[in-house]
This record gives sequence, C-alpha cells and structure tokens, in this order.
Amino acid sequence: MNEFFEFIRNIINPEWILTHGGLWLLLLIVFAETGLFVGFFLPGDSLLFVTGMVLSRTHEISGLGVMPILILVSACGVAGNYAGYWFGKKSGPLLFNKKDTFFFKQRYLHAAKKFYDKHGGMAIVFARFLPFIRTFAPIVAGIVTMDYRKFAFYNLVGCVAWVFSMILSGYFLGRAFPTLAQHLDLIVIGIILVSIVPVIITYFKNRVKSGELEKDLSGKN
Repeated sequence: MNEFFEFIRNIINPEWILTHGGLWLLLLIVFAETGLFVGFFLPGDSLLFVTGMVLSRTHEISGLGVMPILILVSACGVAGNYAGYWFGKKSGPLLFNKKDTFFFKQRYLHAAKKFYDKHGGMAIVFARFLPFIRTFAPIVAGIVTMDYRKFAFYNLVGCVAWVFSMILSGYFLGRAFPTLAQHLDLIVIGIILVSIVPVIITYFKNRVKSGELEKDLSGKN
C-alpha cells in the first residue's frame, strides 16, 4: 500500500515524471489527462510548463528538441480527446449513473456538461485550460454526439493552443530567467492554484444560483 501511495505522489510530480519517465511518460500522461476519466488527477498544465523549463536548459528531452516535442505532445493531446469522445459516445450515458470512486467523480462530469452546454463547440477549446474539465469535456461531447468534424476542428485548435502556450511559456521564461528553475516547486504550486481557482469560483457561483449554498449555510446555522 505504501508503494501505491508513493507512486501516486510521484506521478503528480512534474519533475519526477520528466526525470524518471522522460518523453514516453510525458506523452502517456498527456494522453490520459486529456481524455480518460481516470486521468483527471494528473498534472497537465504544470507538467507542460515544467517541460518547457527543462527544455530551456537542456534543449532536448529523450534526444528530441523543442519543435518535435511540441508536435508529439500536441498529437497525444488530440488523440486523448478522440479517445474521450469515443468513450463518451459508446458508454458515456452510463457514467451519469455511476457511483463515485477514487478515479471517477460525478461532480466533474456534471461540471463538464454544464461548461459544454454554456459554451458549445468552443468548450472543447476552453476546457483545455481548465483542470478536471478538460478530462471530461470530450466525453461529454461524445455523450451529446457532437458533430465529429466540428469536434475534430475544435479539438485540434484547443490542443495546439494549450500545448504550445504552456510549453513555450516555460521555455521562454526559463531562458529569460534561468534562476526560476531553482524554484520549480513554488512555480508548480502557483500554476495549480491559478488553474483551479476559476473552477472553484464557477462551482460556488453555480451553487449560489441554485440556492444550494444558501441551504447549506442555513442548515449549519
């Protein structure tokens, strides 16, 4: 059991991923985090940003330079969303009746559906920049049988925008401020907070609108 929790702790640590798994683990995590519901807890934004910072120092990962890395990571992100869309189309409706487990949370699925209903096709693009939501957005697109060509377009645009912006931000900041690499822990925490805050704000706004939060507060009083 201790080994399992140690693995979970390491697999959400971007530095550990790049040091011990290199390119292949990076690609696998991007694929899983962008389309498989079991990957919602994986470090998407922070992993890509740290990848950029590592590239700013080493100029390569597993023998590949910046542009090949950008292309391969983008391809895995696109493929991950396709997998999520297919899964949602085939078995997604069953998920709305599935009980919560360690790897699956109903609230993330419902949050993704609300996000999709509000923003339509652009939700596939916006969702790339929101933790949890990006994992379930393609599944919801499959559930509602979004037009495949429309999904393919937004999937490609969203993935390229997400991967390039995150990796290149880390890369150019790492080149401009080399000492930032000494504070990767703080940077990762900052990225996680910045990524999660919009999700938390949206969650509480929805609860206030629905009156659930007021009921909870009155119940406690």
